[in-house]
Amino acid sequence: MSSAISDPSPFIVDQNTRASLDPGLADPSDQQDADRGFIAALEPGIVHDADGKVVWDNDSYGFLAGSCPSSVHPSLWRQSGLNIRQGLYEVTPGIYQVRGLDLSQMTIVEGDTGVIVIDPLVSAETAAAGLALYRQHRGDKPVTGLIFTHSHVDHFGGALGVIGVDEVAERKVPVIAPSGFLEHAVAENVYAGTAMARRAAYMYGAVLPRGPKGQVGSGLGQTASIGTVTLIDPNLDVTHTGQEETVDGVRIIFQITPGTEAPSEMNFYFPDHRALCMAENATHTLHNLLTLRGALVRDPHVWSQYLTESINMFGRDSDVVFASHHWPTWGTDRLVEYMSIQRDLYAYLHDQTLRRLNQGYVGSEIAEMIELPPAVAGNYSTHGYYGSVSHNVKAIYQRYMGWYDGNPAHLWEHPPVEQAVRMVDFMGGPEAVVAKAEAAYDQNDYRWVAQVLNYVIFADPSNEAAKALQASTFEQLGFGSENATWRNVYLMAAYELRNGNVGTPTATSSPTMLAALSVEQVFDALSLRLDGVKAWNEKAISDWHFTDLERTHRLELRNGVLIHYDLPEGGGLPDPEVTFTLTRATLIGVLLAGQDIQEALKSGALQVEGDAQSFLKLTALFDEPDPNFAIVTP
Repeated sequence: MSSAISDPSPFIVDQNTRASLDPGLADPSDQQDADRGFIAALEPGIVHDADGKVVWDNDSYGFLAGSCPSSVHPSLWRQSGLNIRQGLYEVTPGIYQVRGLDLSQMTIVEGDTGVIVIDPLVSAETAAAGLALYRQHRGDKPVTGLIFTHSHVDHFGGALGVIGVDEVAERKVPVIAPSGFLEHAVAENVYAGTAMARRAAYMYGAVLPRGPKGQVGSGLGQTASIGTVTLIDPNLDVTHTGQEETVDGVRIIFQITPGTEAPSEMNFYFPDHRALCMAENATHTLHNLLTLRGALVRDPHVWSQYLTESINMFGRDSDVVFASHHWPTWGTDRLVEYMSIQRDLYAYLHDQTLRRLNQGYVGSEIAEMIELPPAVAGNYSTHGYYGSVSHNVKAIYQRYMGWYDGNPAHLWEHPPVEQAVRMVDFMGGPEAVVAKAEAAYDQNDYRWVAQVLNYVIFADPSNEAAKALQASTFEQLGFGSENATWRNVYLMAAYELRNGNVGTPTATSSPTMLAALSVEQVFDALSLRLDGVKAWNEKAISDWHFTDLERTHRLELRNGVLIHYDLPEGGGLPDPEVTFTLTRATLIGVLLAGQDIQEALKSGALQVEGDAQSFLKLTALFDEPDPNFAIVTP
């Protein structure tokens, strides 16, 4: 099959031309806000790691300075052009942001003796470059506080790029995060991390060439850096709304917002600066209620309620609101309206989806029915550059009703391959389906073409004609999408159909993230790798004594399940077959991080009492996750 990307069809060219006539595209307000407070850019806008590998290249998006081509939706072109603004910016005296050096923005607040860093990007390398840019223009000030707004990697991954663990301990630097942060941060990246990372490669267009026919951004930012992901354990939890802390002379009032954009998240207010940080709860896009990479479904109802609380607690006493993506909004009236529109957006999607599902409509139907109110739809901060009305409505339906739509015909359908074989046969065979799909393609019915060709490809993955037409179909859907993540997903699918499976370009978890796992999480992660069928008839009992934690954890294998719990006092349990004595770090090393067990035994890091061999032979019952599983083919 040719690897050449299709040209946009006349239908898509016409659609994007008509979209370019939207008068809102000419409104300069967002551009003025995105440029306000500019101090200096990183020149060149490229960050390398210690080995010289490029981990961030903002300059590769220079093409966005030109006119919008017919292969990109004009509104998405505008959003991406705003997102490539790069450099150090003053938000308000004493508060600065580093933008355009990663998917997220890093905020720096000046204190009495140093600086408080908020959300140090994805990678240590980009965070270090951002802090160096700040210091070049504002002075070489030490980091006297670190704040993680929530439990997603683009808000903590660069921690070790701004301060070391030893320095945190020696200088007693507060590392502040919302309650539950560490548990959610590591669980998301370990439990389902392999599948999420593989799908994230589609969502962010990881290997797509950057350009008018390729990756132009992701709506929330441009893309994620590919440097070293790190993590520092928080030492100060924010547990309740209204909690106030003073860090290096800076007063901060916190608002806990669990279940919004992340399961552990918080907003906070700087009363002496009249500045409000909204984390990722109010950004210049419709956000995801269920990301295309996969996650727990978020709650738009509670999200809207917390936005109301933010407005009432802090909004009317603020002169500027900023977040960890995009650009700030200045002026009390403007920012209150901006936050109110964001609030109305999530509340409307929630309420109208529930209204329709209670009338008997299913998620896919409701997604085609809902239109946003004119005042909401007309505000560019609500446009679906990252999330979309379509997939968010389906997420709300899923949150309340689950995958089953109530129609018994959908209760026990065949899985994809078996369904595809039967469907293609019913439609007259592969050649007939491809011929009909070509006709539908010429009629610009790309959604239908994608659906029917998917049957052919899953029934016969070697059908090159079907794959070539499907690749072109996905490209047209991508070229016409205002949503950056939809565009990336479609174009990545076309790329893999044309060039083969690229796998997962980024690691699912880093050493510092693994190091943060609790004993319970380690055994949970291990249990997810157990081949239940192979383990049906196996039984084993082992005790794990942790010298650094002064506790003993029991692991039982029975009925294809790993059960684990802290050994209770009082006895009465059967004796273990083997007891391991070790530290939590050694446990992580030998079970998850690839440390050689024999070396650990020789060094004494792992000590054994009992029949170790009978236990170690059980390792054959565990398999490894596959970071390269197929998506657009069986």
